[in-house]
Amino acid sequence: MLKSLINNVLKWNLQWRLDEIEFFKEFPEKIQRKVLKELVENAKYTDYGVRHQFQKIGSYEDFRKNVPIVQYEDIEPYIARAKRGEHNVLWPGEVNYFAKSSGTTNDRSKYIPVSIDALEECHYKAGRDMLGIYFSLFPESRLFHGLSLRIGGSTQFINEANGSYSGDLSAILIKNFPAWVQWRSTPDQEIALISDWEEKIEKVIEITIKQDVTSMAGVPSWLYVMAQRIIQKTGVRHLHEIWPNMELYIHGGVSFVPYRHAFQKLFPGDRVHYLETYNASEGFFGIQDLKEPGAILLMLDYGIFYELIPVEKLDGAAEHIIPIWEAQTGVNYALVISTNAGLWRYMPGDTIIFSETKPLRFSISGRTKLYINAFGEELIIDNAERAIRKACLETQAEVRDFTAGPHYFDGHGSGAHEWIIEFERKPRDFAAFCTILDEELRRLNSDYDAKRYKDMTLKAPIVHQAPDQLFYNWLKSKNKLGGQNKVPKLKNDRVLLDELLNLMK
Repeated sequence: MLKSLINNVLKWNLQWRLDEIEFFKEFPEKIQRKVLKELVENAKYTDYGVRHQFQKIGSYEDFRKNVPIVQYEDIEPYIARAKRGEHNVLWPGEVNYFAKSSGTTNDRSKYIPVSIDALEECHYKAGRDMLGIYFSLFPESRLFHGLSLRIGGSTQFINEANGSYSGDLSAILIKNFPAWVQWRSTPDQEIALISDWEEKIEKVIEITIKQDVTSMAGVPSWLYVMAQRIIQKTGVRHLHEIWPNMELYIHGGVSFVPYRHAFQKLFPGDRVHYLETYNASEGFFGIQDLKEPGAILLMLDYGIFYELIPVEKLDGAAEHIIPIWEAQTGVNYALVISTNAGLWRYMPGDTIIFSETKPLRFSISGRTKLYINAFGEELIIDNAERAIRKACLETQAEVRDFTAGPHYFDGHGSGAHEWIIEFERKPRDFAAFCTILDEELRRLNSDYDAKRYKDMTLKAPIVHQAPDQLFYNWLKSKNKLGGQNKVPKLKNDRVLLDELLNLMK
């Protein structure tokens, strides 16, 4: 009785936001212009605001003229000053938290500012909205009868001399969670913040297999590793034998397409619902608001102003950038954000494609720097993942992880793409898998298809079957186990490929 009362009270408290969400679905331009006005007004006396004359900005057109489009390297000096304890640099007051992110395109760590405003009005607001949306989709949910399993990555905090903290975003969020979230979460904060991934995962398993876990959240690749260890340790056939009341998995960070079949084996039947989110160190951007997978709703009132650049026009970014309300379906856009943590017209490196514009629903298509274009083929992650999925379906295979890059032939020969694929279940016919992969890439990408014509520029892909745990061991060697860390799926050079091939010897 008490559990039902708590469940119903929390559900009611979470769903009051639904009317506001419906409003911004209907009026995206009105909400986004309001967000921009508030951001500029709040930051006009910061160093960055003074330098770029925020006090003279009265419209989006003024903002576009006054404020440059930047990448991390452009604003790193400002972030360094804020990390040293300077006030009013990029955002009013002092910013105490910095999410450490190596990203997927650069080995050098980035430190993304996370203000109190961003925590409260973006990340935690998104967490409440996520649950409110879920309850609206599944009103009979008994989610709060049990606990939510949280699992992050390396969560060791570095206490800077001035009292600010640097660590994974997951650590910053866990450290500052509201009391009601801590109360319904497992494991406790002490274990959740253990920095050693392998030590943490063993303690998480030891505790949670004895608890009533009804939901879990995290990157699919790392939760799958944990699930496999639970099965090995307990001897169960699937995880419903451990957590019979499990009903929700909230995932993000990487595409769920390669993992969906594997998770359906971990949780057979239809009791578990899957909810995709788009959360990054720079902000919480989107939540799946429909039962069917495949599209994410862009959340427009989290203190983030969105702009878009067609990927093929990145070289002329300032000229071709558009506000979010001018988005068109089917165009591959690079995302540009201005946030309530002091990132101004910042390019986080993600690319998205809209399937609808009213409301603004999209899918993540890749990264601006994660592609293969060594031969003019412009292969993006979306192409690669869809082709992998097709090859798996046709050959009854399951892929755990993969990467690909260019293979340069000496002399006058054609080039190729070289793939390293780690299988959870090997294809019944490996040659057929490779053929389907190539054929599907040709169907999806006309530039790739043109380069493959009669093998004139590109020959058929070179595909290696990786030994078990290759990608896990590579991440471990880089001290990147857990959290948002992942192996880059595509690279336009051979550095990663050659490192992995050396590990395979």
